[in-house]
Amino acid sequence: MRPSPHEVPRRAGRRLPIASPQDFVGGVFLLAIAAIGVLGSWELDFGQFGGVGSGMVPKIVAALIAAFGILLVVQGFLASEGEAMTPWSLRGVVFVLGAALLFAWTIRPLGLIFAGPITIVFAALADRTTRPLELAVFTVALTAFCIGLFSFALRLPIPILPTSLPYPINLIF
Repeated sequence: MRPSPHEVPRRAGRRLPIASPQDFVGGVFLLAIAAIGVLGSWELDFGQFGGVGSGMVPKIVAALIAAFGILLVVQGFLASEGEAMTPWSLRGVVFVLGAALLFAWTIRPLGLIFAGPITIVFAALADRTTRPLELAVFTVALTAFCIGLFSFALRLPIPILPTSLPYPINLIF
């Protein structure tokens, strides 16, 4: 009988040290993200009991991410059986990270009313099963929610309406 491609390979009578490779790799990835967060906030002041310093939140978030990473690594070793590593596509990574960069590039010149929908539609390209009608409803609802939250409820200075065209397009027109 041939094992399925999702089974963890085992030798007869011998168990691999990492029972759940997917949990183990996920935990190591979280630990790497936590290390980047700690290094990035290393020189920021943590603060005192009377006041929060600029480094408190990044360091606490990095510590929480590291704690979850450690839990996943331990689970990778202690699990009775786990998911094997499966091949994955770069499509999701490219479109989700690209959407974050697209939002950063368009928010000031185009305002939230245009940057929001552009970003949401671009991020939705990461999933092949996205339906256009659902995407349209979600885009309108999320953009309206973000405008209400950031501009009216929190009164943040995020532009709602366009002020110019994004660079380098503004050089052409």
